[in-house]
Amino acid sequence: MVSFTPPIWHKADGSPVSCVEKIKVLNENLEELRQMAQDALEDAVLLECTEAQIRQALHALIDSLHNPYQEAGQ
Repeated sequence: MVSFTPPIWHKADGSPVSCVEKIKVLNENLEELRQMAQDALEDAVLLECTEAQIRQALHALIDSLHNPYQEAGQ
């Protein structure tokens, strides 16, 4: 399996997130998503779909996410 290193998390102003608990939550969420995506990829391949198709579907899923906290005008 290819290793994955979480990013350095940044606030909207560009400064790094420094709270250890916030970083822990962000990294744990990302790892949970990674594992679910890995499982979905493996299932799709075992069910005779192409790897390219499941990767496209996962990308489309991420692109469809909506930020409910985005300020108007951004």
